[in-house]
Amino acid sequence: MTDSACAVTPQSNLPPRERALGFLREVFGYESFRNHQAEIVDEVIAGRDALVLMPTGGGKSLCYQIPALVREGTAIVVSPLIALMQDQVDALRQNGVSAACLNSSLNGAEANAVEQQLRRGELDLLYVAPERLTMPRMQELLEDSQIALFAIDEAHCVSQWGHDFRPEYIQLSILHERFPHVPRIALTATADARTQQEIIQRLALENARVFNNGFDRPNIRYRIAENNGNAREQLLRFIRNEHEGESGIVYCLSRKRVDDTAHWLASKGLNALPYHAGLSNDIRQQHQSRFLREDGIIIVATIAFGMGIDKPDVRFVAHLNLPKSIEAYYQETGRAGRDGLPADGWMLYGLQDVITLRQMQESSTAEETYKRVERHKLDAMLGLCELNTCRRQALLQYFGDSLDKPCGNCDNCLTPPETWDATVAAQKALSCVYRSGQRFGVNYLVDILLGKSSDRVQQFGHDKITTFGIGKELSSNEWKALYRQLIARRLLKVDLDGHGSVLLTEESRPVLRGEQQVTLRKLPKASRSSTRRSSHPGAISHSRLWEALRAHRKQLAEEQGVPAYVIFHDATLGEMAELQPQTLDQLGRISGIGARKLEAYGDSFLEVILANSDDRPPPKADTAAESVALLCQGLKPLEIAHKRELTITTVYRHLSAAIQSGELELDDVVELADDAIQEIQFAFEHNEGDRLKPVYEMLGGEYDYGILECVRAATK
Repeated sequence: MTDSACAVTPQSNLPPRERALGFLREVFGYESFRNHQAEIVDEVIAGRDALVLMPTGGGKSLCYQIPALVREGTAIVVSPLIALMQDQVDALRQNGVSAACLNSSLNGAEANAVEQQLRRGELDLLYVAPERLTMPRMQELLEDSQIALFAIDEAHCVSQWGHDFRPEYIQLSILHERFPHVPRIALTATADARTQQEIIQRLALENARVFNNGFDRPNIRYRIAENNGNAREQLLRFIRNEHEGESGIVYCLSRKRVDDTAHWLASKGLNALPYHAGLSNDIRQQHQSRFLREDGIIIVATIAFGMGIDKPDVRFVAHLNLPKSIEAYYQETGRAGRDGLPADGWMLYGLQDVITLRQMQESSTAEETYKRVERHKLDAMLGLCELNTCRRQALLQYFGDSLDKPCGNCDNCLTPPETWDATVAAQKALSCVYRSGQRFGVNYLVDILLGKSSDRVQQFGHDKITTFGIGKELSSNEWKALYRQLIARRLLKVDLDGHGSVLLTEESRPVLRGEQQVTLRKLPKASRSSTRRSSHPGAISHSRLWEALRAHRKQLAEEQGVPAYVIFHDATLGEMAELQPQTLDQLGRISGIGARKLEAYGDSFLEVILANSDDRPPPKADTAAESVALLCQGLKPLEIAHKRELTITTVYRHLSAAIQSGELELDDVVELADDAIQEIQFAFEHNEGDRLKPVYEMLGGEYDYGILECVRAATK
């Protein structure tokens, strides 16, 4: 890296890890690495390959951005979406990093200027589309330049079994062949075991170290419900009650439903815009740009929208149709809450979704092997919808990950579904299929069970069969839900060539003979959407100061022509609103504020804070006592924070005060081994004064500030 590159350069004589930490703090404004980030950074800085499996919002980009600043030369980042490269470049430039992109959106003069910067070693990072990277001319340009590393983002695109296959990704094995001594880091947030193996094979990463940070996104609340016939109304109620004025994505299966839904939401006063492949490129670009750069925009889209979206403050992702696989569902819901703040993954689905998706699979021209895999994936997605236990545990298990206990933050945990012995009802439903000749769809079968003597029922004589009118104990919606669950469990199948007729399967025989019990979910009588604003754990309080900070950020973003989150993430603004720093030094301690941003924006944001800080609610005299009381009732500090809608730092502050006063013992609050406590105490003894930050840094960020504060209180 040359002197003309990154504006902040830690001393070059420091060890690589120390230089990496220096860039992390001074450029990006974070005190320490998270999870496996430090190990990944070390691996790439040392010139070795790595495969990184890390959930969206887990900090994947830092795993190649930091090595790009430490290693000599330019990091080449392979990104599949040209439209989003400039926003990634803008975000880096805000932090003082020299970055550029090279793609078809540049004219000849602009592209030539970037190429010259690359040759002269003036770039820290260069973003390139995979199609361009494999061109002979681009390969020659790379050979004439000093390359620090190759980062292959969205690496699951290489897998033909994945949900986002890009044929051009397969050609990226050329990087290993032509540049064998340049380290490569492949990154993805979505890859089951089969996809992981294909990434390794196709990119020649057999010698790469694999880092699996798990797939859990604990800040996302998963909610899945049956479509009871008024999906748009349910969606509107969900947005208005829980995400008024916030950004979100709504996924639909068809272009027509996208257009209809976007138009309807807009007619209700929401900033909703459609996005699908049937729109002109200019309109798609315009809508995507508004979504990225403005607050409160809702994009209604097919799956054509979303991959590589870096917008951190998407507060919800809603599905009005069933996704075709758990991989697709996880990837799409993962676009919410990238900033780590609470977000919702909300979905409605119905029987027609199952029929449509299975029809699409069967009519596909793909090989039978591929179609069989797709059927299994859809079955797994249906299973996730219909289960009665923790959804997060099932979701993680699908990716080979695990969670020891139910998450407490999905609908099944928060409102456990009622189940019922549906054996008799299932026998009635199956018998109705048999007695009517296995030639009719669900709606017609429900009419027979409810005893509706329509002209069509009389025409076929089905008002005379034994199952006519025997199902009046259930409503029409309950029978439809039961049929959908029977289809999901493969007790029935849909004849896709026979206009959606429902057929019996071999698996239905034991049920009809009374040899097998059937237990199903009860259909809720009303929508499970809350009728009031969500009390999502850790949600940001929408105070006057918060709104003023957002308005100031928006003004700065518009002046510079960049998305608002490029200035500061919502998490950073939320910390400003809570802590209300009064000096530049205090502001600089907030996560996400590096040296460059502190210099550029510090004074103006302090002015906003000082002008709007008089609306801080007066502290409750008994607020600390309430935290202590909840701890004594058996709640953990994180559970107390969720219950009271406080930050975990505030709760630890309450508890540390109780430790210092003798009201609590240290082991009442934190679960640490004796050697860990001794390590922390040693760090305090060998640092002057009682400041937490030097101890936090000395221990490599392994322990939360709140835990350190509690140990310090116990030592006193």
